[in-house]
Amino acid sequence: MFENVFKNWTFVRALYLVLGLIILSQSAIDKQWAGVFLGGYFMVMGLFSLGCAGGSCAGGNCAVPPNKQ
Repeated sequence: MFENVFKNWTFVRALYLVLGLIILSQSAIDKQWAGVFLGGYFMVMGLFSLGCAGGSCAGGNCAVPPNKQ
């Protein structure tokens, strides 16, 4: 788990983390709790390299290579 947090940082991943923090903090200040969950979702995606923040949605990274047998 720590390897996912500290390695393979990209611009998109950092952007997800920063925007998630901004959304989360602004929503908490305004007491808009649905926004806190939304900001937390984006923050976790960026922090742990999940989903598109980890680059696994684009470029065919999810494609399974054909079996050579």
